[in-house]
Amino acid sequence: MQIWVGLGNPGAQYALNRHNVGFMAIDTIADLHGFSPVKKAFQGWTQEGRIGPEKILLLKPATFMNESGRSVGEAMRFYKLDTGDVTIFHDELDIAPFRVKVKVGGGTAGHNGLRSTEAHIGNAFRRIRLGIGHPGHKDKVSPYVLGNYAKAEMDPLSDMLGAVAAEAPWLAKGDDVRFMNDVALRLGDGK
Repeated sequence: MQIWVGLGNPGAQYALNRHNVGFMAIDTIADLHGFSPVKKAFQGWTQEGRIGPEKILLLKPATFMNESGRSVGEAMRFYKLDTGDVTIFHDELDIAPFRVKVKVGGGTAGHNGLRSTEAHIGNAFRRIRLGIGHPGHKDKVSPYVLGNYAKAEMDPLSDMLGAVAAEAPWLAKGDDVRFMNDVALRLGDGK
């Protein structure tokens, strides 16, 4: 079993924030792959399903970003899984908007959701880094991240989320390179 976690903040006022793109990815995967209805569990919302032969628990912590790790740790302990069985979908300032990268481990780059997760389960989890770009100056980061996607960004956002969900079987199999390549091809970023 794997746990795939989308990072975000609960509440309608945050729904279209760049910081909530992890929640958006989880919702898109659940819809495309026919996951179970949403249940409350592990201080968040969960959905169960399969992608190929792999059983996956989708989790959206309801703890607010700064405490995401509590929810992730609780689910991981309940299923007696290792940090390597956890995949976190999150917004990434250091990647161009609507680009997707995958890595295992590494720092938190000031991301409070990653920092909280690392504090609760260690840092050897897989990260699906969903690019939001950088506003240009560190003083602008907080309002930018907590700002909504612009109307003009909705189509590329939808395309990126659709590509991530469509290529999720490669993530389930552990083929991160094929996942990144196929997402890039779908988005017209292929070399």
